[in-house]
Amino acid sequence: MAHAPSTPLSTAPPRRPCDPAALPPPGLRLIGVSKSFGRQQVLDGLTLTARPGRVYGLLGLNGAGKSTAFNIALGLLRPDAGAVEIQGSPLTRRSLRRVGAAINGPALFPQLSAHRNLLVHCRLTGVSPAVIDPLLERVGLQGAGRKRAGAFSTGMKARLSLAMALLTDPQVLILDEPQNGLDPRGIVELRDLMRTLAAQGRTLVVSSHQLGEIAQMCDDLGVLASGSLVYEGPLESFAGTHDPQALEAAFLAAVGAGSTAVAP
Repeated sequence: MAHAPSTPLSTAPPRRPCDPAALPPPGLRLIGVSKSFGRQQVLDGLTLTARPGRVYGLLGLNGAGKSTAFNIALGLLRPDAGAVEIQGSPLTRRSLRRVGAAINGPALFPQLSAHRNLLVHCRLTGVSPAVIDPLLERVGLQGAGRKRAGAFSTGMKARLSLAMALLTDPQVLILDEPQNGLDPRGIVELRDLMRTLAAQGRTLVVSSHQLGEIAQMCDDLGVLASGSLVYEGPLESFAGTHDPQALEAAFLAAVGAGSTAVAP
């Protein structure tokens, strides 16, 4: 897949051990969230806690409710019950300013260049346009800023969506299937960027069906089944290792089980 030349963003920092008592309030928390569409209950008392300085992987089969949970976390859907907190504050327009997201596919103006797409968002959010070129370089789109977004490959569109999510320098980042369309080099660069952002104290919540990437990228997991979490806690406590095959086996066993397990 052709895309703009990219430079490795960094060497991924090591994962940090989790000591909940020493950490600040969760970057993102869903508390008892329920949501139905007609007679179909999608979320049933979902409680989720993602902490600063860590990458949280939300796993679930298709239809488990991951996208609904993300839309509620971003204020795009109203829950039937429950609440959302951002860094310990209720979900409001003000608290949402601390959140960046790339969900539901790239939200781009195809007729505009990558640079002008970001410029539009700068004007909407009050961010200085001076951040655009460094941001394009950060996501591996240096040299492609003047190209029309509609002519981008799937991977380049994914990179531009990530740039938009990072535009406001958010403290909480929500990404739905961020690896989609990326080639192997892009996947490695994304992984390193996620680790770097977490090392800066940000909260990252990522969904993906690529369990190999989840195993390498994430510190913590939430496993969603039947509208609620059947597991939440450190990845090592769930699978015993960061080995993708072990994670796959543990995941399939968890979504087939009905009881909730929360790691200490």
